[in-house]
Amino acid sequence: VCTQQELMPCKSLLETLLFQLLGLSIATLSTVTHYGLRFTLISNVSLDSNAYRVIHHTAFYFGICLSMTLILAALLSSAATVRESQCLTAMGFFCFALAFCGLIPAACWRYTHSTEVEDSMMDVYDFVYEEVRRNTSSFRRHELIAIHEAFLCCGKHSPYGDTNNVENKTCAPGQVHDEGQDCLREIQDFLRKHMDFVFSFLGIAIGFTVYGMILTSFLWFSIHFSSNLYRKGKYILR
Repeated sequence: VCTQQELMPCKSLLETLLFQLLGLSIATLSTVTHYGLRFTLISNVSLDSNAYRVIHHTAFYFGICLSMTLILAALLSSAATVRESQCLTAMGFFCFALAFCGLIPAACWRYTHSTEVEDSMMDVYDFVYEEVRRNTSSFRRHELIAIHEAFLCCGKHSPYGDTNNVENKTCAPGQVHDEGQDCLREIQDFLRKHMDFVFSFLGIAIGFTVYGMILTSFLWFSIHFSSNLYRKGKYILR
């Protein structure tokens, strides 16, 4: 329970915890995306010419930097409220603005390149599958088996019509290939759901960073004018 004098510090503490929770959530999502079995498997299999590996690492480092920026902004805002420091408030505003400037391009990239991640991920599977189809003794066979086990799918619809031999040797025993188990469709559906969740999370983060900038701006002006009013009318006799 907060008294009237402690209302502002208590409110600042709650907002700090909220922004810290948001930062930790972004860090957790970035870590899960980077070290998740399905994402890691595709990243390890992809070639250097494929864009997926670059996207995979860039998304992780961006998420970690964003989470650290939000946590730092929250801590600076809380310290500025307790100490009534204009300098700390300005630094908190700068951190929120920096996070906002990073979130807007990320959201725009997700909107304008909505299928780039899906296409690059499916290209990896196509490459591995065709390598196994042309040469079943290739080491790519073990990678294809791992993909089938990770995505719980079996093969793909190929225009060549000679996929049964590949699927019999790379799919789990007793798993029948049908339309619902097409790996390209499974990969696309999985990644589309994940990217929609990430896009929604970006929207929430943008809203909170805007709120953080407004909050720190209000706090800065409040400290500034309170300081001037406190000194108004006071004189020093010499």
